[in-house]
Amino acid sequence: MDHLASFGNDPSDKPPCRGCSSILVEPYIKCAECGPSPFLLCLQCFTRGFEFKKHESNHKYEIMTSDFPVLEPSWTAQEEMALLEAVMDCGFGNWQDVAYQMRTKNKEECEAHYMKNFINNPLFSSTLLNLRQIEEARTADTAIPFKPTDDPPRPTFDSLLSRDMAGYMPARADFMEEFDNYAEWDLKDIDFVDDDSDILHALKIAVVDIYHSRLKERGRRKKCNGLIQRFARVVGPIEHDKFIESHALEFELRREIGRLQEYRRAGIQSFCSAKVYERVKQVREDERRKRTMLVDVLQYIQDGRACQQWLSKQAAIDAGITPVVTTITTSATGRRCAPPLNLTGLPGTEKLNDREKELCQVVRLVPGAYLEYKQALLNECRRQGGLRLAQARALIKIDVNKTRKIYDFLIKEGYINKA
Repeated sequence: MDHLASFGNDPSDKPPCRGCSSILVEPYIKCAECGPSPFLLCLQCFTRGFEFKKHESNHKYEIMTSDFPVLEPSWTAQEEMALLEAVMDCGFGNWQDVAYQMRTKNKEECEAHYMKNFINNPLFSSTLLNLRQIEEARTADTAIPFKPTDDPPRPTFDSLLSRDMAGYMPARADFMEEFDNYAEWDLKDIDFVDDDSDILHALKIAVVDIYHSRLKERGRRKKCNGLIQRFARVVGPIEHDKFIESHALEFELRREIGRLQEYRRAGIQSFCSAKVYERVKQVREDERRKRTMLVDVLQYIQDGRACQQWLSKQAAIDAGITPVVTTITTSATGRRCAPPLNLTGLPGTEKLNDREKELCQVVRLVPGAYLEYKQALLNECRRQGGLRLAQARALIKIDVNKTRKIYDFLIKEGYINKA
């Protein structure tokens, strides 16, 4: 007995087979005795006589398929649903894309069938006319009342969430700055004139093409942001947990694949050899860490007392004893003297010049964070035409003394100017 399948064309909309967990493809089998949740099987599991808990292979069953005509003999029910979904996705009148999405009909067939059965059909047209008349009668005599919208939810000022959402406008559901926000700057001085040489004209066309590609990327990212918001609204708590777990599983699998690829590059062909490789690798890392101790102790070499305390601490750590924490002080002020930050091996160090490296060492700020703060201050200075210290402190939430040093440094180096 054939029945119309209640699932769309998207494979993710269909439930899996209870036997092999594969995505069901029509026709498939539905048990007529098991319930209330449907017990569905693919044809392969059905022919093997799959049984599970209360389901037995001798139960009555139904064949689920949509391969039968509904409105016209040459159009199956599955094609009718595919046509309606394609029109919703591509828009009415875009028959070329509708036919491309359907795959089984050309654009003339799609247009003729849709106009005949869904637009010019007396049943549907009278229903649409009645709905239109009711809507016009409802809104003809009275004006649309004005109702102010509720204030969109906003995070508390200066909270952690507000800092994470810096630049986001809840009322518009958009960010203050677009992705690649200054892409138009490359076009503002371009002017096509008649006396341009062929090479210059081609270069200008190339710049415009590059700008179009950047616009496409901006639109793609905004579309992805909208899809993420829709996904967050539609998905339930259980589906969200499965989604997060699947991402965590993907991360673990990628890490395991990377480890196996490292073994392959090292010529390892067995797990026994892999264990030996890991032990030798750990020994090599320990030796490298000990070699870098000399670089660390050079930071304290100018203060004999601090150097002695540091060596005692390292000896206690090597002996497996918890070291006694003592405060390293200067002889002049009695305050703790923090040594300069060692930038060796830190990401982003190669992007700094010598003066910026010196600043990061004195302020004890990692290069990646400094570059992020610098870019934020530069963007704000360009947007407002200048920047005050109070604005810089409101923009980057770190120690106020570090913010002042960064602000003064950028002013001195000419990266930003005072408002």
